[in-house]
Amino acid sequence: MRVAIIQEWLTTVGGSEKVVQEISKIYPDADLFTLVAIPETVKALGLDSHKLQTSFIQKFPFAKTKWRSYLPLFPLAIEQFDLSEYDLIISSSHSVAKGVLTNSNQLHICYCHSPIRYAWDLHHQYLRESGLDKGIKGALAKYLLHRIRTWDIISTNRVDHFLSNSDYIGKRIKKVYNRESKTIYPNVAVEDFTLETVKEDYYFTCSRMVPYKKIDLIVSAFSKMPDKKLIVIGDGPDFKKIKKLASANIELLGFQPFDKLKEIMSKSKAFVFAAEEDFGIVPVEAQACGTPVIAFGKGGVLESVIDGITGVFYKEQTSDSLIQAVSEFETNKSKFDPLVIRKHAEKFSSERFKEQFLNFVNAKLNC
Repeated sequence: MRVAIIQEWLTTVGGSEKVVQEISKIYPDADLFTLVAIPETVKALGLDSHKLQTSFIQKFPFAKTKWRSYLPLFPLAIEQFDLSEYDLIISSSHSVAKGVLTNSNQLHICYCHSPIRYAWDLHHQYLRESGLDKGIKGALAKYLLHRIRTWDIISTNRVDHFLSNSDYIGKRIKKVYNRESKTIYPNVAVEDFTLETVKEDYYFTCSRMVPYKKIDLIVSAFSKMPDKKLIVIGDGPDFKKIKKLASANIELLGFQPFDKLKEIMSKSKAFVFAAEEDFGIVPVEAQACGTPVIAFGKGGVLESVIDGITGVFYKEQTSDSLIQAVSEFETNKSKFDPLVIRKHAEKFSSERFKEQFLNFVNAKLNC
C-alpha cells in the first residue's frame, strides 16, 4: 500500500505539523506533499527521511517567509500534485490540503484542524485586522475569499472521511461542509513534561503574540491585580503593544527555549488561557506538569480541561471575567491535585493518538 501525506506547509513547528509528525511514524514509508517547506523545520520534525515534494509556490520570491501572500494560488497549487499512484491519501488540513485531486480507487481521509478560518467564521475579523475591510484592496480581498469559499465547498467532495481534532471543530465541519466527522484528539507529547507537585507563587501564560490569542486581555487583567505575579513567554507582532500594558507585577520574557518554558510552566500555580482555540495543545501541556488551567470557557478547551478538577473556566472574554476566575481559583486552589491533573493529561498522549488513528484508517480500508 502506497501512502501520501498532505500538509499545507512545513515552515514552523506547530500543532498541525506535530500531527503530521505522528502520522508519519504510523506510515514510515509515506511520501509527503506540501505547498512550501523549510529544510530546518522538516529536519526538526524528523521528516527528512521521507520523500518530500513541494509546490510551484516554493520557487516564488520570499515564499519561505511570506507564503501566506500567495493565498489566491493555494487551491491551484494543491491540485497540481499527482497522487494517482497512491492507495491511501491522508491530508492534515486547516486551509487547502484536503483539496488534492483523488480518484474513486483511492481512500482519502482528512484530519481537519478547522475549515479555513479566515474564509469562514473569522472572515470579518480577518479583514478588519488586516486593514482590508474597505477600499479597493478590501474589495479585492473580499472577492478572493469568496472564490476560496466556493472552491472550499467543492473540494469537500474529494474527502471520503473526515476526522476532527475536537467535537468543537466537528460541529464546524457539519455547519460549513454538511459532513459528519469523528473526533480524534491531536497528539500531545505529555511524556516531555515533568510532573511538579510543589508550585510557586506566580501565574503563567505563553503564546505567540497575535490578536486572537488575547494575551493583551490577560496582561490587562493582571495589571489590575498588583498582588499577583504573572510570567509571560512568547513573541510576535503584538509584543510591544502588550509590553506597554504590563505593570510591575508582570514579567514579559519574550521567546524562551523549551526547557525554560517547561520549568516555568511546571512550577506555576496556574496556567492562564484566553483564546478561543479549536483544541488548544498548550493547556494540555500545562496539565501534564500537574498545573491547573484558568481558561476562557469556549472552544476545544472545554474538552481538554475539567472545570473544578483540572481547571477553572470564565464565561466572558474580558479582563473582569478573568479576574473573577482568578479569585475563584485562589479560594479553591487546595482542591486541585497535581497528580489527578497529570493523569487527565495522559489521555491526550501521542501513543493514544496513533492507536486511534490507525484503528480508524484500518476500519475504513476494510469496509
